[in-house]
Amino acid sequence: MLGIFLYILGHGASVSQSRERFQRSRGTISRYFTIMLEKVSQMAIDIIAPEDRSFSSIPEQIRNDSRYMSHFKDCIGAIDGTHISAILPPDEQIPYIGRKGVPTQNVMAVCDFNMCFTFVVAGWEGTAHDTRIFLDAIRDPKLKFPHPPNDLEDADFMEYEKNDRTYEDVDPGDLQDRDSDDDGEVNISSAHEMELMKDAISCSLMNSI
Repeated sequence: MLGIFLYILGHGASVSQSRERFQRSRGTISRYFTIMLEKVSQMAIDIIAPEDRSFSSIPEQIRNDSRYMSHFKDCIGAIDGTHISAILPPDEQIPYIGRKGVPTQNVMAVCDFNMCFTFVVAGWEGTAHDTRIFLDAIRDPKLKFPHPPNDLEDADFMEYEKNDRTYEDVDPGDLQDRDSDDDGEVNISSAHEMELMKDAISCSLMNSI
């Protein structure tokens, strides 16, 4: 099982090539690869992590540089997204096809100042927005998104979760309670919405990533 998994990853082999190499059926090859992929993904949560999980010290790259120290002393890493090609059945490709016209998965990764990955989340369809992936990562405790274990910050997360409402969650009837323009159109930029937006931005930038 492990040999099949490493062979496919190391050589970029297809299921057909692996079937010929290991003399197993297509279903067996696919099932073994899926099992190993799930196990490795579970291990990655504990392996791909910051060296100092409490972030008790300032990275030396910032501490020893006067240009950055005053502005980035609380910064714990850098975060970005990248698109990786994805191979899917034709009937499942549409959500993964982005602006480049090919199926991809949107992968979000965090690295420290030694250029080591401290967090990676993969599997999101190519059309998923980076912000959506980030917010899902910080909300899901199983993913163990790296942030300082500070009670105040944890409280901020909980407060954000309590107040967060996306436009998809809004009942059309609720729009009657919002401010309206003179022409009768609903003004969704009410004080309440602006307050929620500020909460969302504050939470997203909590770790200065």
